[in-house]
Amino acid sequence: MALVVICGQPCSGKSTAALFLAEVLKESESKQTVRIIDETSLHLDRNQSYANMTAEKNLRGVLRSEVDRSVSKDNIIIVDSLNSIKGYRYELWCLARAAGIRYCVLYCDIEETNCRKWNEERRDKGEAAYDDVIFEDLVRRFEKPERRNRWDSPLFELWPHKDGIDKSCAAILDAVSYLTKKVDSKTQDVKILQPTIATQSVRFSEANSLYELDRATQEVINAIVEAQSQALGGPLNGVSLGQEFPTFNISRSVGLPELRRLRRTFIKLTGQTSLSGRPPPSDADSAKRMFVDYLNRELGTA
Repeated sequence: MALVVICGQPCSGKSTAALFLAEVLKESESKQTVRIIDETSLHLDRNQSYANMTAEKNLRGVLRSEVDRSVSKDNIIIVDSLNSIKGYRYELWCLARAAGIRYCVLYCDIEETNCRKWNEERRDKGEAAYDDVIFEDLVRRFEKPERRNRWDSPLFELWPHKDGIDKSCAAILDAVSYLTKKVDSKTQDVKILQPTIATQSVRFSEANSLYELDRATQEVINAIVEAQSQALGGPLNGVSLGQEFPTFNISRSVGLPELRRLRRTFIKLTGQTSLSGRPPPSDADSAKRMFVDYLNRELGTA
């Protein structure tokens, strides 16, 4: 149905805006299914998640993956986080486009001094707050959304310190109207993103590759376990999966827990490689060859 990106400085009222937006959407005539995705729902600590660039990159990856799994034409997903990097907002926009749904940005526009004051008040009350060093770093690196950018449009702006935040705020009501308005051939003011052929092909290719990788590695594990059970604990000269595949040169008994651990690590490493360049194997045979080579290296029998 739609993806809503909440954007703003730390301690600018984003979570309050997300809650009110969700409430109004649920109370609307269309009775939308709404879900808020944020650090808290994923059990992530804000200071640990922004402690350094690596941690922050991991946080964005976790949030993006959860959004990717959740967006559909049957619900509205609200991403309640800083979403302060324009390149990251572009990535979220791409997820909405790939899903063929509506997209908008709700921006909490507030002066840094007020954000700083609210953060200090939270700390004094014993509530979750940012460490001063982390807060100043996030404020410094914040990239304000601009409605001329397609990934920041349409842009609905809130001014929490000046107008407060409640269900009657103009920006929230305008966003709800945009998200729930019925669309026909004459509708001009609502844009439903359309997936490109390239986007659809990539998503299908990645899903197909992961399926083949999962299936092929499990078949290798099953073959090894079966060969060891037939040997009744005796020595094995190797496990052959066929003439077209390398032999698994096993010199000792390898338990199922160890094989499963190695399989999980292999799948994880292969996925990381695909993010940085070469895609994962798209057919079962290639996956089997890679997995057997990996097992031989890890078990020191290559």
